Amino acid sequence: ALMGYIAYVAIKRKFSKEKRSTLKEIWTHFRKAFFSLLLLVIVVGGIVAGIFTATEASVIAVLYAAILALIYGDISTKDFPDVLLTSAKTTAVVMFLICTSMAMSWLFSFESIPELMSSFLLEQFSNKFVIFLVINIVLLVIGTFMDITPAVLIFTPIFLPVVVALGMEPVHFGIVMVLNLCIGLCTPPVGTILFVGSGVAKISVSQVIKPLLPFLAIMIIVLLLVLYIPQISMFLPKLFGL
Repeated sequence: ALMGYIAYVAIKRKFSKEKRSTLKEIWTHFRKAFFSLLLLVIVVGGIVAGIFTATEASVIAVLYAAILALIYGDISTKDFPDVLLTSAKTTAVVMFLICTSMAMSWLFSFESIPELMSSFLLEQFSNKFVIFLVINIVLLVIGTFMDITPAVLIFTPIFLPVVVALGMEPVHFGIVMVLNLCIGLCTPPVGTILFVGSGVAKISVSQVIKPLLPFLAIMIIVLLLVLYIPQISMFLPKLFGL
């Protein structure tokens, strides 16, 4: 959907066109990227085939990427201490978020907040489609000021029992929730991608807001389609028996 809109803008504003790549150039670049692209096949294929778990897949992915980086010369053995230190810092931040969110999840469970939220929504709204819409509006608002990782860890235990009770599959809800919160990465005041994009373009965030509105509208329309037409997002998991 976003690519379609970008193509429309490019044609309307008569942006200059790059030279189309030849089949020979495509094949040359594909061969260079083959072993890097193979990482996706190994990780996803290994999980679907039941060879390893998702956690084990992450370890295999890191090991495979490190070996490729050494072979391609992107890093050397001297760079490993800095890489490990950076990884440790990143992991520490993530683990801290997980610890605090797990504590909050325990508190929610102890206070029966998921059950209270479920009862409240079911009592206030008789139509399940309206309940789904309300949950999505809440997640969209949360996404504007909270990062995706703590949001998923905190709000999944609250909303999952509600949507499952209304007949939504957990995988479908997971897709909707992640898509929902990813939209929040593009919206102020805490939109990470928004600030990164502004930094790359070297313009202020306020200058980005107006051109961004059509993109946000498209993303929300796609979100609603994915929410109310499960087949859009579920045909692939069902194809693999997930």
